[in-house]
Amino acid sequence: MNIQNQPRLLQSYVCGEWRTGSRDGKPLLNAATGEVVALIDASGFAHAETLDYGRSKGGPALRALTTHQRALMLKEIGLKLLDMKEDFYAESLWTGATRADGWVDIEGGIGTLLTMASKARRELPNVHVIPDGPVEKLSQDDSFSAQHILSPMEGVAIHINAFNFPVWGMLEKIAPNLIAGMPAIVKPASQTAYLTELMVRRIIDMDILPEGALQLVAGSAGDLLDHVTCQDVVTFTGSADTGRMLRTSPAIIENSVRFTMEADSLNASILGSDAGPGSEEFDLFIREIQREMTSKAGQKCTAIRRAILPAQHVDAAIAALSERLGKTVTGDPADKQTRMGPLASLDQRDEVRDRIAELQRSARIVLGDPDEVQVGSGDAKRGAFVNPVVMLAEDPAQAAAHDVEAFGPVVTLMPYESNEQAVSLARQGKGSLVASVFTNSNEVAHDLVLGIAPYHGRVMIGNRKSAQSSTGHGSPLAPLIHGGPGRAGGGEELGGMRAVKHYMQRSAIQGPPELLTAVTGIWSDGADAQQGQHPFRKPVSELRLGDQIVTPAREVTQEDVEHFAHFTGDTFYAHMDSEAAKANPFFDDRVAHGYLIASFAAGLFVDPDPGPVLANYGVDNLRFLIPVYFGDTLQVRLTCKEINPRENAEHAEVRWDCRVTNQKDEVVAQYDVLTMVAKEWP
Repeated sequence: MNIQNQPRLLQSYVCGEWRTGSRDGKPLLNAATGEVVALIDASGFAHAETLDYGRSKGGPALRALTTHQRALMLKEIGLKLLDMKEDFYAESLWTGATRADGWVDIEGGIGTLLTMASKARRELPNVHVIPDGPVEKLSQDDSFSAQHILSPMEGVAIHINAFNFPVWGMLEKIAPNLIAGMPAIVKPASQTAYLTELMVRRIIDMDILPEGALQLVAGSAGDLLDHVTCQDVVTFTGSADTGRMLRTSPAIIENSVRFTMEADSLNASILGSDAGPGSEEFDLFIREIQREMTSKAGQKCTAIRRAILPAQHVDAAIAALSERLGKTVTGDPADKQTRMGPLASLDQRDEVRDRIAELQRSARIVLGDPDEVQVGSGDAKRGAFVNPVVMLAEDPAQAAAHDVEAFGPVVTLMPYESNEQAVSLARQGKGSLVASVFTNSNEVAHDLVLGIAPYHGRVMIGNRKSAQSSTGHGSPLAPLIHGGPGRAGGGEELGGMRAVKHYMQRSAIQGPPELLTAVTGIWSDGADAQQGQHPFRKPVSELRLGDQIVTPAREVTQEDVEHFAHFTGDTFYAHMDSEAAKANPFFDDRVAHGYLIASFAAGLFVDPDPGPVLANYGVDNLRFLIPVYFGDTLQVRLTCKEINPRENAEHAEVRWDCRVTNQKDEVVAQYDVLTMVAKEWP
């Protein structure tokens, strides 16, 4: 049976079950053919209950898990979603997305989920509460200290997403909140909600997430935002006008609810003054404009809306764009010949045409016709098609394109005469998600990037060297922040583990070090320590924070230093030339190598026999604090500082506080030793 003849009524997943709204659903259309593919309605739900369910069921269950356990759930989900990707591609065609567009949304979204899960296991400790920064010493006698911690907020993350990325938009948001230990309610835009609903169904059917960790509202959000508290978080992606309206909701203002807004912005791409026609950078600039206009039919919050280029290259740019866009076949994305699909809906098509009319007040169309639709397949009348349109603002400082966005395959060319004018034009966008600069000149890159950076969340520099590896102007990446100031919303998403911390509360914990250790899981000076059996003989099951060894002392001799210098090749004058060393303002005479001190320290504290310490994988925060001279003696105090068990592994990462002192009990070196220790040892 053809599903388009029997459109499904979308359901919401709330309070542990799939529910249907109380009214007849609003029809959702195939963007290329105008056929009804689904019906949507979410009326009649009591969203106070939806929020309470997430807080009472999903929140406690997630917080009972460690960061790595939560990340491994996401990894399992992501891998299973990859096996189902063809089902998602099939419905993605209805949104107007070509296979290439769908790849960015579907596999890009799943890839982001997997990347965040991987980074969490590498960069976060496997704990319930995350220490944030070093211990702060607040008293001379080590009786009073402080440390910042991050603990999961106890509300729900509400994600109000845009229509253009129904998969990526959801996955890139829920990944960090679930890793943080916070449940989510996803509210997708109606036009493409059928694809989001399908993916949520598949995730729920996996039975991997705890009940209440993920809910879906397919349709109007109703009174959802009327019941938020100070423990909830709201994220929004969409138009700046809608975002401002939501941000000023009474409950959000009254309860100081965290609100992250990622709004469509008037992103710019700048062609450097060094990059004329015939240069590789010119060709890259043209290619990037064409790609950003036609990918998702220009329906990307990061798409290039303003192309800023040297005035003398305008005609060449128009000719080059004409050639490239002339090869772009617009049509039904189900047709393999199609290179650009339709907009997501007829409403979007009409809005883009209205915005083009506004832009024409200060710019003229040099390529394309918004009212003359030419398609290779699909229904030109019933489908939401708009062919690419290139405009030229001959007085760029007065261009409406600095204020008006046509959310489709539309770009405005803006000529400039100097780097200063190019920077000024880019900044007239009043804050954007991304800008790009195409140049092969160090000076041009320096001037343009530093000039526009305060107004942009991300700046991509493109040239011939990065052409093959660059991800391009319009691709948000999991390790990098996605957001921008001003019109772009003033928020941040992604950025690796920065995104996770957005769903956690940072608290400064003050108190005596031993109690601070009990809260944070980090040992520091002043906390209880215990000596006895060498801690390297203890597996993780027996090892405790504060387990410590104080070693015998070892004298540093001239022979030691000279042997180390010749053996390693480090014959720096401060180690080998007494007269030159005395002329150095930091030294009184020849000194021992810093790495000799660290090597001697290891020789003092290491237990040589086979045991539960499996490997040393580095040191952190190594500092040499005062010089060591011939005849000084070194002693080491090594203390178990932090134990981080690896999930699904037979070992843990153990951090040791290493303090090296001289005969006067002065600290000459301080650092953390990082080891892998077996959880059990026979």
